[in-house]
Amino acid sequence: MQNLFSYPLVVDELTASEKKYHLEANGEERAYLKDVLKVEGVKSFAADIRVKYNKKEHLLNVWGTAEAELELQSVISLENFYKTYAPEFSVVYDTQATLKEIKEMDVDIYDEEPDIIIGGKLDLGQVAIEQVALVMDDNPRKEGEVFSFQSEFDEEDTEKLNPFNVLKKLKK
Repeated sequence: MQNLFSYPLVVDELTASEKKYHLEANGEERAYLKDVLKVEGVKSFAADIRVKYNKKEHLLNVWGTAEAELELQSVISLENFYKTYAPEFSVVYDTQATLKEIKEMDVDIYDEEPDIIIGGKLDLGQVAIEQVALVMDDNPRKEGEVFSFQSEFDEEDTEKLNPFNVLKKLKK
């Protein structure tokens, strides 16, 4: 699948000054995002991203807000509904580290290590998609919906049908 919502940023072309980017998905890109995010539909998707590059430390700071209004299907009623996600994020990238170097580092699990940039390019579209995907509900449900279960069987029937109880009877 071709990445339609792509905004590549070439690290070598960046200066030390802060840059601002506004990304907004058009109709074709929203259809692509629907497939990527595995939702029923994407009504809108936009991101305001700021980038600041520190050449001395080889660090690229990326922060901002991504906003998406998604059509989801409730896991309870199976009805479609819209929900808006607007995560704020801040990510630091190391522009010179390699996967091999990161794997060899003795890192404490609680330390925040910078992500790495491969090939000298960072796709701001992918950063925005990732941030929305990280905050999406695993089991979406409409506001106020609550799952309630009522068994068809009473406790006595359940005990009779329990396969382990049947095995106990065979053992005797």
